Amino acid sequence: MTEVTLDDRGRLTLPKQLRERFGDRFHVVELHDGIKLVPVAEDPLAALRDEFDDVDKTAEELRASGREEALDEAGP
Repeated sequence: MTEVTLDDRGRLTLPKQLRERFGDRFHVVELHDGIKLVPVAEDPLAALRDEFDDVDKTAEELRASGREEALDEAGP
């Protein structure tokens, strides 16, 4: 774990090794006990394509499957 300090203008400087690993754009997420920095991809569409690269179903097939599962969970 690395400790960092805000400067007098409220800026936070991340160590070089973290910037090289995660980039330089983040979403700041407020949690009940602190904050979390979530990296923002340089190309969000490319990141989504990579994330779902192994999915063989179409969007419509995924929607239909989701509907069926929701109806099954809801019961009669």
